[in-house]
Amino acid sequence: MRAEQDHRGAASWYALLAAILFGLSTPLAKGLLAEVSPQILAGLFYLASGIGLMMLRLPLQRRTIHMEASLSRKDAPWLSGAVVFGGILGPVLLLKGLVQTPVSNASLLLNLEVVFTVIIAQLAFHENIDRKASAGITAIILGGAFITWQPFSVGGELLGPLAIALACLCWAIDNNLTQKVSAGDPREVAAIKGLVAGTVNISLGLLFGDTLPGIEWLGAAMLVGFFSYGLSLMLFVLALRNLGTARTGAYFSMGPFIGAVIGLIWGEPITVFLVAAAVAMAVGVWFLSTEQHGHPHVHAALVHAHRHVHDEHHQHAHGPSDPAGEPHSHLHEHRQLAHSHKHYPDIHHRHSHNRKEER
Repeated sequence: MRAEQDHRGAASWYALLAAILFGLSTPLAKGLLAEVSPQILAGLFYLASGIGLMMLRLPLQRRTIHMEASLSRKDAPWLSGAVVFGGILGPVLLLKGLVQTPVSNASLLLNLEVVFTVIIAQLAFHENIDRKASAGITAIILGGAFITWQPFSVGGELLGPLAIALACLCWAIDNNLTQKVSAGDPREVAAIKGLVAGTVNISLGLLFGDTLPGIEWLGAAMLVGFFSYGLSLMLFVLALRNLGTARTGAYFSMGPFIGAVIGLIWGEPITVFLVAAAVAMAVGVWFLSTEQHGHPHVHAALVHAHRHVHDEHHQHAHGPSDPAGEPHSHLHEHRQLAHSHKHYPDIHHRHSHNRKEER
């Protein structure tokens, strides 16, 4: 199980790096919003991620053609739902909510994304979250609340906060749907989401009277979009493959904290809330990274394609057209297997648990 442990360790770093790259976009977007409308900027971020990853995928296609599985027709409903909820409805609801909600309140409400992500992962997709993982996720959520905390006003218009909460729900649905296609090529998944969401958001912005920025601002927005949205989403998909939705979502929710830390370089003060957030998130990461979950479990028979090596979970014969060398990707069969080892709710471990096993 050494290879599986290595995958889990790498996936944790993928999730943290995705959060760092996304967190970078917050302070950079503040400067870009001086010249670019929010709707157009969101569209440029997404579009740049799609174009950049598609261009990155093409020169590597020949060398890595057998290393990652291409998306198939059965992935279309999951990916379509992820694009609609995460790339279109989520940003539109957020923008509408921001019109009627103070920025401080909006930032605090955005922490609902990880809460909704965990709830949906548990209730709808039966993802196991034991006590230690729950403690880690809770600590990270508290850290997010600390970093965005401002006195919350409950008076006035409620439609704005409701729209932001619905945006968080859309992104939580997106996270869980994207996990269903995480066995596929992460560059392809992220590129498709970026191209569709970018095109829709820019079209909506132009329809509502916004204009495209000058070439220098356009280039800056596209550069930020490629790294903070494109590469970040690609790493997020890789983490989903090996960690499951709840744990990946918890790591990724550290993005605002990363942005706040980077903001210190811009002269923003160190506050008690920032220190409290750092402590809470460090505790949360420690809980998640040291979590140990193992018990006897049964793998049902399954046929699918994804990047793999021939470990205990992948003992299958190769046909003449299957690729040589490892890692590689091809359609393969998993026969029913019963064994016991430490594992996360990755693409091979989506099984039910009794109370004793969840501890």
